[in-house]
Amino acid sequence: MAGNKFDPIDAWFTATEELGEYIGIRFGHLTPGAAEPDWIFPSHREFDGIGGFAEILRKRGAVLPRLPQIKHPTPPSRLSLIRSIPKFLMPKHPLKWVPFDGEPMPSTNSTPPKAVAWHLFDEATTTQVRRVCRKRGVTVNSFLIKHLTKAIRPSLQDESSVIPWMMPVNLRGKIFRGRDTTNYSGYIVVKVRSYETVNDIHHNIYASLGRGEHWANWYAYESAHILSAGMRKYLVASGKAMAEWSVGGFSNLGDWDPEKKITSPDCQGGWLFCPPVLRCQLVGTGCLTFQNRLALVIQIHPELTTSSVVPRNWIQNWVKEIEIDLSSLLSDTPNSPASSAIPSYLAA
Repeated sequence: MAGNKFDPIDAWFTATEELGEYIGIRFGHLTPGAAEPDWIFPSHREFDGIGGFAEILRKRGAVLPRLPQIKHPTPPSRLSLIRSIPKFLMPKHPLKWVPFDGEPMPSTNSTPPKAVAWHLFDEATTTQVRRVCRKRGVTVNSFLIKHLTKAIRPSLQDESSVIPWMMPVNLRGKIFRGRDTTNYSGYIVVKVRSYETVNDIHHNIYASLGRGEHWANWYAYESAHILSAGMRKYLVASGKAMAEWSVGGFSNLGDWDPEKKITSPDCQGGWLFCPPVLRCQLVGTGCLTFQNRLALVIQIHPELTTSSVVPRNWIQNWVKEIEIDLSSLLSDTPNSPASSAIPSYLAA
């Protein structure tokens, strides 16, 4: 697609922004000793999560010659889009939330969501998470999604509901665009049932990838070139631009600089990340591991709530579920390091 002046991903985000949605990707830098992060919001029209973080680090002196590449072997195929067309045509059935404290308010394309909370683990606890996932033979994503879903279930009117998450998939290495920091993300929908284990979720994620659902959604994005700007806005506004409704987005940018080769002073400290929230995707959850410290962020669309109490409670419950699981699985490991995570904070 390099050299094509029409950018299909930009076109969809432009439509979303024109409908009054804020499409800045939330990044936070917690400098050593700071209690609150400095928030940065690169536009999703120009970057995906990986690209946005790489752009920030490079501008601060980091050398990143090659960004993370897709590892799953499923090849690109437009047939996957044809198979997925019935999903786009099916009606969407959003789940209902319990009433929240805090008045909702209309979204604006100039103001980031106010309801946001975050948590930054120390290196010891991050190592424990990796160890548990290796022991179980599952990905960190599967582990985190399981406990995230359990943390927010009490906020749904029907706690037994199947909870779907939209999970972006990095396609670098199998598609090539003019700039390595632009949008390279397809996505899959991960549906979590109350009785499913981490291993079940791991299997379901890889089954979706094996069916090429991430490629189906990538090629659906590309279809923007045959649509008018008005049609794109209609599809976004009606919720028909997504193959399936999701309670929110779960995005993990992965593991960055575990060997701590990035020494630029402006890059030091903790880093936070969260994808944008939209009317069709009211909750954003983001994960990022930088120099062996895992960070979690949750933000909520203002038309659901503007109360920071809600994401704070979800973050606290998410961390609690993680630490309970770590404790139970590592209790028989001699000299296992205790968790000393930095407490959760609300954004100002």
